[in-house]
Formats: sequence, C-alpha cells, structure tokens
Amino acid sequence: MSLFDTRVPAVLLRIDRNPFHHGTLGAVRSLGRAGVDVHVVADCDRSPVRASRYLSGLHTPPPPGASTADIVGVLRSVAARIARPAVLIPMDDASALAVGRTRLELAPWYLLPDLPPTLPERVADKAELVGVCASLDIPHPETLVPDGPVEAARAASLLGLPMVAKWSRPWLVPPGGGLRSTVLVRSAREAGELYRRAEEAGSRLLLQAFLPPGPDRDWFFHGYADRFGTVRAGGPGRKTLARPRGAGLTAVGRWTPNPQVQALAERIAGELGYRGVFDLDFRRCGTTGRYHLLDFNPRPGAQFRLFTDTAGLDVVRALHLDLTDRPLPEGAPRPGRAFVVENYAPLSLLRPAPDGRELAWHAADDRAPGRALWTLWGRHVTTRLLHRLHRLRRLRRGDGRPGSGGPVRARVVRQAAAPADDRAGCSDRSDHPDDEKAGSR
Repeated sequence: MSLFDTRVPAVLLRIDRNPFHHGTLGAVRSLGRAGVDVHVVADCDRSPVRASRYLSGLHTPPPPGASTADIVGVLRSVAARIARPAVLIPMDDASALAVGRTRLELAPWYLLPDLPPTLPERVADKAELVGVCASLDIPHPETLVPDGPVEAARAASLLGLPMVAKWSRPWLVPPGGGLRSTVLVRSAREAGELYRRAEEAGSRLLLQAFLPPGPDRDWFFHGYADRFGTVRAGGPGRKTLARPRGAGLTAVGRWTPNPQVQALAERIAGELGYRGVFDLDFRRCGTTGRYHLLDFNPRPGAQFRLFTDTAGLDVVRALHLDLTDRPLPEGAPRPGRAFVVENYAPLSLLRPAPDGRELAWHAADDRAPGRALWTLWGRHVTTRLLHRLHRLRRLRRGDGRPGSGGPVRARVVRQAAAPADDRAGCSDRSDHPDDEKAGSR
C-alpha cells in the first residue's frame, strides 16, 4: 500500500519563463514516482520537463505580467479540468506570492499550507527581509536602500567597495534587458547608474556590504514546516559551485551536516510561524564565523532533491503527505550526497561520488528529459552566442554610442567576483575562486 493518497494530484505552478528550471522536473519525478498524478502549469514548450514520463498533464501558464486575478482564473480552469482537489505547489517566487495572497479563494480547489497571506511577500522581498532579520536578531549583511542616484553613489563610502546591488523583487526584473537580480559593483558611479534603472527593474535597489567568499562559506537549507510548525525533511547543504560564479544558483551542492545552520533555519521558520516548503541561503562571515541570511525563498529550491533521506522523503513529498493527512515516514539523513546540474557543471560528473549523487536532468528511470536537455541547451547557447556577436558588431559600427545616431543604452553592470584583497563587511581574504559570488544564490 502506498504511503501517499494517490487520489489527490499535484499541480506545479511556475510563472517564470525559464525553460531550464530543473526544480520543476525534480518535483514531477519525486511525486510521479510515488504514484501521484502531476500537472504542470508553466511554459514548457522549450523545456526538457515536457518529455518526462511522470508528467500527467501540461497546462498553459498565465501570460507574462498577469494580474493576481488572471493567475487565479488560470488555476480555476486547471482545477475544472482535473475535477479533483489537488495539492498546489508554487515553484517560483512570483507564484508563491500570488498563491499566498489568494489562498482563501483557491481553497475550494486546492490544498495549501495554513500560511499568513502576507508572509511569503515579506520574506521574498529583499528589502522587507532586512527588517525581518532585524526583528528576529538574525545576522544579515549591512544594507542601505537609497532614495536617489546620489545616495546610491554615496553608499560606496559607507559600505565600502566592492558592494552588492540587489533588486528587492527580482521576479519583476524584465528578461532580455541586461539587468540581473544581483550584481557586484566596484564604483560609486556604477551604483548611481544602476539606481537610474530602478523603474525598468520594477522594484527598489538595495546596496549591501560584501561578504567575501571562501571555502565552506556558502550554505543553503531546504525544509518543510508542517501544520504544527515542526521542520520536517530537508537539511543543510554546502554550495561548492555556483553559476554564474558571481551570484548564481547552485551548480554543485553537497548535503553537509551543520548544526548552526540547522538551528538558525528552524528558529527562523518557528518565530515567523511559517508553514510549507522553504529554501534559505546563508553566507558565513570569515571573520566572525556568523551565518548571515541572504535569501528566504517561500517555495522549493531548485536543488531540493539533494535532501532525499533513506525513506525517500524530500520536502515536496512531505508537503503532499502532510496536506493529505498522511504520516511522514521516519528516514535518516544521507550526508555527503551530491547534487549536480549537468549543463552548468559537466566536469563535476567525472568526479567520484562515494556517498551518492543526484543529477538535475538525467535519471535511469526517466531518460527522455536528459536526452532532450542537450539538444535544447545547445540551441539556447548558440542563440545567446549569436546575439552577443550581433551586439559586438553593432558596437564596432558605433551603434548604441552617444553621437552615433543609434539608441543609447544604459551601461549594464556585469557580475564579477571581488579580488582577494578587496575588503568590505567581513574583510578577510578569499582563497577559493570557484565559490565566488555576490552574496546571493
């Protein structure tokens, strides 16, 4: 007899248009292997996810920039087609916020954690997170929210250089405009230029003291807080490789016991009254040894399958079991287990993994997405290279420069790692270039 109530399907919602979101495939496989029907509401036209044998249904997502009412309308239509109550799992921040605001409206069709409606927005908004950390006495990098380009430039003398620049609501940053959610800036002028693009970014600019990278400094925690607030499943992990190196997602991670990170995560979730799946990012200060909370994501992290215990429990399975009134099995952690995103870290596949390894795309029981990945990824990389070549040709012709008669574009501040002797915040030397990041996922 299955541990799961397989009469209750799962609906994964993702508004973000990223076709290479491997966390979506992880959730499809995790629940599909347990016998649960899995429906995905996302743009998967150019995604390996659509090839998975565990996918029960694929539904058209809300259009870009959709209102909350539009998102609810799409979810109601999906519910009508499924014709059964389903567990709803937001897979990105924009989805999590929309679902949090409309939990009562969605309740007739979907099972959801009993979460205060404004809490996902409080923790996902990076400006609001500063206040949350202060109220809980959780270490957080010193942060300034400038009111203008002059204040943004002046922050360089207050925080030191380099410093981290973030948009408070990264899910609003438009694709294709050259803006990134997190960048490392090296001059007051760059900070002022970024501020002038706030309207384009769609949210406030934050400037933070830079915490230098180094060995064993980048950590994450995935967990599920059940109906009683007890953190079940998941665990602490160490990011060993990020992409992009400046401020990227986890390309290679390892399940690594860390009592300090575990205790911090459980205290944060408990004091906030959080319920449901969450993903936290920390960076350890090399001088003080304190773990600073960088991000609170109120949904599954893309590498959540790393934390699959000996009973096969992960945070997505824990959510389904808990919301369908099923007991959660008691399994043991699997420390040392690795997670690798093949298209971001292919050379990592050559290294031995004595404690086990989960791949983002390839799986012996679901081979089609892994095969589809390389075709789709090759097209993606080729398109980007051609776009860059076209842009370089335009620059060589003088297009886009003042006085050239072409359109003038604001200078894009690219992500870059700090030199080893740069000092700000925790001012120690970095000696592990592969772990460099700008203080975010």
